[in-house]
Parts: sequence; structure tokens; C-alpha cells
Amino acid sequence: MSSPIASTRFSFLDRSRTREGHDGPQALRDTVVLAREVESLGYHRFWVSEHHSVPGVAGSAPTVLAAAVAAATSAIRVGTGGVMLPNHQPLVVAEQFGVLASLFPGRIDMGLGRSVGFTDGVRRALGHGKEDAEDFPGRLAELLGWIDGTQQAHPQVHARPAEGLRIPAYVLAIGEGAAVAAAAGLPLVIGDLRGREKVLRAIEVYRRDFRPSARVERPEVIVSGTVAVAGSAVAARRLLVPEAWAMAYARTHGSFPPLAPAEEIERRTMTAKERELYERGLDGHVHGTEEQVTEQLERAIEETGADEVLVTTSTYDREALVDSLRRLAGIAGLRH
Repeated sequence: MSSPIASTRFSFLDRSRTREGHDGPQALRDTVVLAREVESLGYHRFWVSEHHSVPGVAGSAPTVLAAAVAAATSAIRVGTGGVMLPNHQPLVVAEQFGVLASLFPGRIDMGLGRSVGFTDGVRRALGHGKEDAEDFPGRLAELLGWIDGTQQAHPQVHARPAEGLRIPAYVLAIGEGAAVAAAAGLPLVIGDLRGREKVLRAIEVYRRDFRPSARVERPEVIVSGTVAVAGSAVAARRLLVPEAWAMAYARTHGSFPPLAPAEEIERRTMTAKERELYERGLDGHVHGTEEQVTEQLERAIEETGADEVLVTTSTYDREALVDSLRRLAGIAGLRH
């Protein structure tokens, strides 16, 4: 029996995390460089994310960054994971993706989420609040209508050059995202791999309630999560250390810090609460040697029935990250 990995697509999402000694502008340039590496390894797509006023994340304008990534690559699909639709007018989002799809035909993905700013201050600055997130299905329908040319709310207004273009759309499952994706007949992007039971319940709802659309005929599931591969299980686990510490620090201090080197974090004295959150942040991820990761991925893909795995690994050591992606490409049988 062949491994389920062989029939599964593999892609990468980069959040443009800042690192100690490397500022936000450098993080964005690092994203573009990484996209070239990911393309050379044969991954299916490369996505970027949207965050506002987060000290440790430089990616605040995903469509702009996607344009830079697409211009620096030649074949890999490029998109957003995602544009947070409640933060933007659907017409403007349609126009932005219309420009991207016109400049890079056949390569652009429109990943869409329903999150709003992390704090009241950010939400006020963006001019959008939680009520906009609650209307995510309506905003999604309006956006798709601008692209399909079917929207009726604004007669004689057209999203140019988006109208009439084929721009694949994906829904990121946050909260009720699985039900929204099913009702809209769109592919579902869901994570992460650690919360397996919650993910499985959402996928079950999605597949049960999916309505075929003009865009997608059958349910399509992309599962996202951290995957770290190295020459030893210890080395793979150390790839997880910077992000685990950043999350623990954010939850105890209220500020998301740049990623720090693993060896520096391992020397730090932590409070009991920090240590608890840090250790929890290290648990459950797909990581280890090629053999160990193969086993873990096979189980995850079999349980979820995923069509694709979207790798979201962030770490301080970029060389180790690329090595991990190279090893994963070998596991998946990608060209490189």
C-alpha cells in the first residue's frame, strides 16, 4: 500500500517573523528569499499572512508582499493565508487580487480569514470591529460577487481588473470558518495539527455541509501546522524552541517578541508560568527525523483526509528551517 503522503500536496506559509538582530524590513526580505528556496524544492504554493501592530510579525500588507514573492519566483502558486476580510472593503480586496492575478496569471490564491485586530486600539485604527467579523459570510459573498460579476448591491460599479478572472478562493477556519467554507462551496484551510480532535470535528462539519459551487465541485481540505525535520529528534525539537518561547512570553507579558536563538532561550531562567506555557508550546507538533515525521504525517493525513499540508514552521535559524524543508521535500517526494 502506498503512503498517503505521496498523493498529498505540500505548501508553506511564512508569517515574516522578526528575529533578534533582524528588523521588520529584513524579515520581509527574508520571506522573499525563502519563497525562492521553497519553489526550488518543489512545494505547491507559498502564502503570506496579515498581522497589524504585532511587534514580532512584519507581514502587515499580504497582497503587497505576495506581489513581491510572485515577482521573485516563476512557477510556484502565491497567495495569502490570509487577507483578513473584516479589516477591508470587499471591493478593494477584489481589486488587489485582480491586479495580482493579471500580473501573475494562473499563480495567485486568495486565502481569506475572519480575524480582526488583536486589541481594541488596533481595531479602532483599522476602522473595523468585531461586528465586521460576524458578517464574514456576507462580506465573503460580496467579494466573490465582485470577482464573478454577480454582485447587485452596487449597480454600475465594477471591480477592475478582477471581474471575470478566475482567482481561487480559500477560507481559513477560525471559529465558524468551516461552516462558512461549506456554505460557500470553497476549500477549507484549517489548523493546527496539534488540536487534532477539534480539527477533525470541523472537517466533519465541512464535508457534511459542503455545497458544490461554480468554483469547487467537491470538499477540499488543507491542514496547516508546524513540521520540523532534522537529523535527530533533539535537533528537530530545538527548531520549535524560538516560537514556543515567543508564545509563552506573549501570554505572560502581553507582547509578542522577536524570535531568539534556541541556545539563548534554553539558558534563560523562566517563571513557573512561563515554563509551563513554554513546555506546552513544544508539545504535539510534527517533528523528528525523516522516519519519525513520515509516520506522524501519515497518521495526520489518514485521520484528516487532507488534500494538502500547509507547513507554518517559524524559527530563528533560517538555514535549519531550509534544511527542514529540504528533508520534508524528500519525504514527500517533491522535485528538487
